[in-house]
Amino acid sequence: MLFELRGLSWSTNKRMLSILICIICCIHSGKSQTCTDGFTYDRRARQCIDIDECRTLPDPCRGDMQCVNQNGGYLCIPRGLYSQSYARNSPRSYPEPSYPEESYPDRSLGYSEPFIPNVPPVGAGPGPGPGPSYPIVSRSTPCILGYTLGADGTCIDVDECEAESHQCNPTQVCINTAGGYTCSCTEGYWLVGGQCQDVDECRYGYCQQLCANVPGSYSCSCSPGFLLNADSRTCQDVDECETNPCSHGCLNTYGSFMCTCDEGFELASDGTTCNDLDECSFSDFLCQHTCVNTPGSFSCICPPGYYVYEDGRSCEDLNECESGNNTCTTAQVCFNFQGGYTCLDPLRCNPPYIELSDNQCMCSAENPACREQPFTILYRHMDLSSGRSVPADIFQMQATTRYPGAFYIFQIKSGNEGREFYMRQTSNISATLVLARPIKGPKTIVLDLEMVTVNNVINFRGSSIIRLTVFVSEHPF
Repeated sequence: MLFELRGLSWSTNKRMLSILICIICCIHSGKSQTCTDGFTYDRRARQCIDIDECRTLPDPCRGDMQCVNQNGGYLCIPRGLYSQSYARNSPRSYPEPSYPEESYPDRSLGYSEPFIPNVPPVGAGPGPGPGPSYPIVSRSTPCILGYTLGADGTCIDVDECEAESHQCNPTQVCINTAGGYTCSCTEGYWLVGGQCQDVDECRYGYCQQLCANVPGSYSCSCSPGFLLNADSRTCQDVDECETNPCSHGCLNTYGSFMCTCDEGFELASDGTTCNDLDECSFSDFLCQHTCVNTPGSFSCICPPGYYVYEDGRSCEDLNECESGNNTCTTAQVCFNFQGGYTCLDPLRCNPPYIELSDNQCMCSAENPACREQPFTILYRHMDLSSGRSVPADIFQMQATTRYPGAFYIFQIKSGNEGREFYMRQTSNISATLVLARPIKGPKTIVLDLEMVTVNNVINFRGSSIIRLTVFVSEHPF
């Protein structure tokens, strides 16, 4: 009896141990199967199937957004953009797939043939339209999801993009992958909220100067004065001076150019041509006499009898007597004055005067005819500029011989009818001729300047004359 109980106990323990090992193997086999996000492992089909989040998640999209299930995920897009080419009519209810127990043989005995679950075909169910996106398999198709049996009996990848069985929305691009596909955006777009939106490349400084964003791309351009380089992004300066845009000189600058003008010219309003400067209009004192404008410069000219001085502006008298450029005879004396010359004839003394020297006549005291006449007449010549400022001291005379007890009186005896001159005595033996009024030339004035000698000790009174010829020039300088 005891043996039987012990035998019963051992048999019972053996059966419980077998059940425990089977449970551990099942649990371990279940834990070893993992799927990526968006998929779940079907233990009966022994493969990962897509999770339809639009059906399983409560209110996956908010507002006026339509939920579109995708392989491994879902999208929320505006209902206005939702098209029938890739959408499912909503709301629809799809029946849960049923897997009859009897279609699965006893796993403890192994598989006599490849096991394929009995999955209802697409379109099965009470509702209209396509059924859920479960893989359609059969006992004759031993390939995993995303592959199909080829003619040679091997599994080949299904190109969902070419077959248009993908669920990418119209703004996306389908890219086939091994066993599936991905939805991406073309270059120049990025995925925002399930939609491909244009990337504004201009915000990231792709262009050196000017940038214009276009759908899916961008376009670079340059400011005036620059040229787009071969890289279509950077700009290089254009040397406008190579085309000779300026009438005189050209200076290239960064992005532009600047025209320069030669001395004596100024830049016109168009910025390229040069106009002559009229230097003569700047000042009346640029030249001493006459200013003549020339292209890019000016020149000063002088009246006849003058020449332009070394400074190019002043006028100097041309001494025709020294240069020989005169018409005087050998018997005559050439006298130069401002702006001209004159030929003086040899001195001739009128009786009762006799010639004392080449410029002086004397009337002898022994000659009764000379008693009321000046003792001597001295001939002098001078030139005077027209318009000379007044008053001006122009000539000085003085006694050459002094007698004890004598004093001298200086006066203008003749030639001063216009009262342009007067005598100012500077000492008891000298006096100065003063120009009191301006005289306009050309004009010749002959003045008799008298010096009266008075000696009361010997009761003597006599006089001498300086006959001064003044040549007033025509041009005031």
